Amino acid sequence: MSVIQTIRDKYAAVVIAVIALSLIAFIAMDAFVGRNRGMSSRNGTVAKINGETISRTEFEKKVTLMQAMYGQQAPPREQLTSNVWEQSIDEIVMKQEYDKLGMQISNKELNDLLFGANPPQWLSQQFKDATTGEFKVNEAKEYFKNIKKQKNNPNLEMFEEGYLMPTIYQELRTKYMSLLSNSTYIPKWMAEKSFADQNSIAKISYVSVPYTSITDTTIKASDDDIKAYMMKHKDLFKQEDATRSVSYIYFNASPSGQDSSKVLGKVSGLKNEFGTATDPEVFLAKEVSDLPYLNGYTLGSKMQVPNADSIKQLADGQMFGPYLDGKNYTIAKMIGRRMMPDSAKVRHILIKTAEKGQSTFSDSLAKIRIDSISNAAKGGADFNALVLKYSDDQGSKNTKGEYTFTSTQFSNLSKEFAEVAFYGQTGDKKTVKVENSTYSGYHYIEVLEQKKVEMAYKVAYLAKAIEPSIETINNANNLAQQFAAANRNKTSFDASAAKQTLLVQSAPDLKQSDYNVPGLGENRQFVRWAFEAKKDEVSEPFEIGDKYVVGVLTTITEKGLMSVTKARAQAEQAVINEKKAQKIIETKFKGGSTIEDVAKTAGVSVMIADSVSYAQPFIPNVGNEPKVVGASFNKALQGKVSEPIAGNTGVFVVKGESVSAAANTTMTVDVLRKQMESQQKQMGGYNSVNALKKAAKIDDNRFEFY
Repeated sequence: MSVIQTIRDKYAAVVIAVIALSLIAFIAMDAFVGRNRGMSSRNGTVAKINGETISRTEFEKKVTLMQAMYGQQAPPREQLTSNVWEQSIDEIVMKQEYDKLGMQISNKELNDLLFGANPPQWLSQQFKDATTGEFKVNEAKEYFKNIKKQKNNPNLEMFEEGYLMPTIYQELRTKYMSLLSNSTYIPKWMAEKSFADQNSIAKISYVSVPYTSITDTTIKASDDDIKAYMMKHKDLFKQEDATRSVSYIYFNASPSGQDSSKVLGKVSGLKNEFGTATDPEVFLAKEVSDLPYLNGYTLGSKMQVPNADSIKQLADGQMFGPYLDGKNYTIAKMIGRRMMPDSAKVRHILIKTAEKGQSTFSDSLAKIRIDSISNAAKGGADFNALVLKYSDDQGSKNTKGEYTFTSTQFSNLSKEFAEVAFYGQTGDKKTVKVENSTYSGYHYIEVLEQKKVEMAYKVAYLAKAIEPSIETINNANNLAQQFAAANRNKTSFDASAAKQTLLVQSAPDLKQSDYNVPGLGENRQFVRWAFEAKKDEVSEPFEIGDKYVVGVLTTITEKGLMSVTKARAQAEQAVINEKKAQKIIETKFKGGSTIEDVAKTAGVSVMIADSVSYAQPFIPNVGNEPKVVGASFNKALQGKVSEPIAGNTGVFVVKGESVSAAANTTMTVDVLRKQMESQQKQMGGYNSVNALKKAAKIDDNRFEFY
């Protein structure tokens, strides 16, 4: 959400409800195999891939599922949409290939895949023995057997798409890659030829006239020249996607100097009240500080705030500021200090009285039990045996009840537990009662070790963000609206921008599926406008971040061969070099029976290259010249003068002097053959999948919906 919208939301006081999604854990495999995907034509078609249709309903379902699986770590929905798109292409293209080859996963294979020696991680984690870490295969099978009866469970399809089907697809992919890998074969003659080529060295005499001998400005590359070059090299100028290029100006709605001064004044006005407040947490909550109160201590070495050294020198109750901390004006108030370790190692036993609101053990019985455990532990009983027998913390049963925490984890622990671990001393043995949103109960804790003890500080920060006022936002919006209304074509747009000294920037080659605009950030609506507008059309203002943006569509490029205008940047120098080569050949290379005669006519010297490598297309002191290197090893040119060769850096005439083999003590034909096969195996599968995707016929209709 943009900064501008955030401000509006604060003024509007809009309350947003959050809906949580949940997934069922496991279902029987019979419920998954062969289920038909529903495709609702009334909701439209997002894509057709090699004839297979993806409805909008199906596509949205996948996006929602992926979002639910990521949970709080989910990326923006636009990115999820892009991920689902790529995943859908991969699944459909590869499934069609598997079907052609007759590849499938049998029931026995699926059973082995789920319950064999290497079960998928998502399954093994759910049925993991807390003590031994082993996969409880019988429990997993029993659960699948029982859940199999839940035919009407609404979450079965979600689980299939999210967990089981990806596991099956991965196994099919492994089979496919194995098939390709095992079909790889490098004939011995090919390895011998490659070995000989790689160790070949040529000696040549050559004459060259560089392209730099002719000034670029004397050569013109017309549109017809560029187009002719493009037609000869179509693969270099293919455009897989339609694109749009946009120029834009913007009016800044970021906080003004006056906005900043107002925030500074507000923070300064609260300083005295902040200083006398006896409960900083209540005060900061009342004043809605943009830095919430941390009711804990921070090690001096970990205080990553401006003016940390000055803040650490404050006496209890003293304040520092206001000062600028990022986008906030802040006042720091010292609450207290104490010595504290950077890390603490503890061991504990937990007896729960409730978990997620459900009672598990009465408080009185839990207290009696924890006291008995405490007495036994202090009396020398085997602590690990006590953990295995009594502790309700399953996560520490296989670590003898031990944990090591760093000071940065302090705020994530229950307050009572953290204070024993970090505020006590090594050797402390205490029982504490804990109540939080997850569970309640009693911990018996022993502090085993504390490291890097140093001074730590508890500081309260009163912070107010520097934000644009409604006046600042409205002013930027009004200027953008006026500019857009007064300039409805590119000519007027450019003239007004120049007159108002507004910086015109560009967003080139936007694709129809893009979400981000170079230089501006994420704004799908701006991209949609670019593909709906006509050339030279000016947009209405778009709110992007803290800016109001007005764009003008400058270039429309459809899928296929690039336009001459766009291709010019890539092709122009090559066309100029071709024309230079022709001119050099006509004026400098007028024949000659010997290399010396050619050099004399060209007005240059004969050069010698005595270590040209077949494996590396470089001419010493010249550069990358594959055509010249190829001629160096041409048997027909040994002892003879070549025709002029238009290379990368100039025009060459070559005379082959000799070809020999260099000694290679680090490689043999057999070793090279194995390397070639290994490389082919590694790249074969990857390249084949990419080739299948590239060859797929894809009708992409996402633009109609997103």
